[in-house]
Amino acid sequence: MSDKTPLSPEEAARRATLSDVARRALEEAETRQANAKPVDLPTELGGRKGPEAVRYGDWEKKGIAIDF
Repeated sequence: MSDKTPLSPEEAARRATLSDVARRALEEAETRQANAKPVDLPTELGGRKGPEAVRYGDWEKKGIAIDF
């Protein structure tokens, strides 16, 4: 994990039980997440209001499937 956020005792104990490969994979994933740039998506014209349908699993509106 990054130097700024210390691990909780529970998380440290959980990670101690992991294999070296799994621990290294977690560290690499955390590094990638820390260095990731936010995605700047264009605004959809004429799209649905509210949260993104694919992300939140809202595939229909009033019983009618839309966009898919």
